[in-house]
Amino acid sequence: MKSATRGAVCGVAAAVAYGMNPLFSLNLFACGMDVESVLFYRYAIATVILAAVFRLRGMKIGVSRREVVPLALGGLIFALSSLALYESFMYMDAGVACSILFIYPILVAVIMMLFFHERASLLTYGCIMMATAGVALLCRGDGSGEMSMRGLLLVVASSLCYAVYIVGVDHSALNRVPSARMTLWMLIVGTVTFWLFTSFGTRLCAVPSTAVAWTNVIGMALIPTVIPILFINIAIKNVGPTFSAIIGALEPVTALIIGVAVFGERLTVRIVSGALLILVAVLLVIARPLLVRLIHHSGSHVHDSDSRRSQSPV
Repeated sequence: MKSATRGAVCGVAAAVAYGMNPLFSLNLFACGMDVESVLFYRYAIATVILAAVFRLRGMKIGVSRREVVPLALGGLIFALSSLALYESFMYMDAGVACSILFIYPILVAVIMMLFFHERASLLTYGCIMMATAGVALLCRGDGSGEMSMRGLLLVVASSLCYAVYIVGVDHSALNRVPSARMTLWMLIVGTVTFWLFTSFGTRLCAVPSTAVAWTNVIGMALIPTVIPILFINIAIKNVGPTFSAIIGALEPVTALIIGVAVFGERLTVRIVSGALLILVAVLLVIARPLLVRLIHHSGSHVHDSDSRRSQSPV
């Protein structure tokens, strides 16, 4: 398999796997488990699996002293993002929540504009307005009533936490830590965080002793957690971060499909329109550097052609 094809396949697999978050978490909530307990098992089992992968491949796990504090802060923010997202599932359809969550690249752009004085183009401003309009459409719900404001605030908080995490990684000592190793430590910090959130494990819900419940626990730790981590690194290496991020649009699409097909969530024209506005806005923001390069290359090509024609004999 060619590297580009392998990268694209891994990118698709990572996006679809991550979009399957609701498939496992909602089933565990239905079993009576609370959010903190579900996330503890997700992070703890994923940590064990990823650490085993590191061990088998002989990869280094250690980090330097100057990376400890950034890792702890990053892991806490990462864990809070997961907590807010899973809490939002209690108040709104998971497919809609995952569509709104996907605004995090827009929020990254806003953070860079406000705090790092990064210049924004008219395209960026247009995309921010488009994403806002998409969220507004999704806020109207499925036609049966207004969306829960608490659910909306939770999923926006989740997206904002993830955006802060991304910016923090890029502007700290963590930008030199290999992504897989950094993710392992994020999972370790998250495991400790949710152990503390369950009062040092005293309020930790036991997993129901059924094969179905344990299948969901293992599936949640493996499919939307470990697999995306491993596969996205392969995708980035083979097709680059921009194309990998564009493929990531399959995450909310997968969540919407699962919500409708498995959990009977409603899919209306308003929801589809809102989700599409968000997806298009985010994809334009992600692809903007690529578009700029293509336009620049095209302009240079036309200029070179004109120059050659002007120098050609009559």
